[in-house]
Order: sequence, then C-alpha cells, then structure tokens
Amino acid sequence: ADLTLAEWGRREITLAEYEMPGLMQLRKAYGASQPLKGARIAGCLHMTVQTAVLIETLTALGAEV
Repeated sequence: ADLTLAEWGRREITLAEYEMPGLMQLRKAYGASQPLKGARIAGCLHMTVQTAVLIETLTALGAEV
C-alpha cells in the first residue's frame, strides 16, 4: 500500500459522503444507539470510495466489518 495516497483517499471519501446523504443520515440518526453492535458483516464488493463510505457507516453503527 502506498501511504502517500492516504490524504488523497480521505478527501475522495469525504466527497463521496456528500453524494450519499442517505448513509450520512443513518449515521447521524442511529450512530449513538449502535443498532448493529454485535453484528459481523462480510461482503464481496469492488473497493471504491462509495464502498469505503458504506463500510465506515456500518462500523459507525456498531458492526464488525
């Protein structure tokens, strides 16, 4: 992994968050209650910035991804 790209990647994820208001609303509404706590979620997905937003949302809701 090229760690020099981390800052660029974080910017891309932040931009993608603005394009995914539904997931951001879920984080805001349910993040504190951790409704997925104890859930283990696995997936087979192409790794894109949108996938990163999904994974971060699942984690914010308490899931182990």
